Amino acid sequence: MTHIRKWTVEVNITEDEQSRRTHAAAILHTDARQPVRGEGEARRRPTDTEVPEIGDELATARALADLAYKLLDVTVGDIEQFTHEPARLTS
Repeated sequence: MTHIRKWTVEVNITEDEQSRRTHAAAILHTDARQPVRGEGEARRRPTDTEVPEIGDELATARALADLAYKLLDVTVGDIEQFTHEPARLTS
């Protein structure tokens, strides 16, 4: 039997024009656990052209990468909970 699960990632982007920083939070929602959150930031140099989409993309990419590593850590913890031995994930 095939089981289908739906996980969603919510991405919230905040831009602070004064500090020229864009912050993104990527939050993974599942029905099995508390949400897992990744964070990312981008900053624009004073000499950079103002293109908000680039800051949004970079901050989001960094937040998603952070989320991926945190989810790997959660997975290791879950494996260790069942095996009672240290776990290490390899590709």
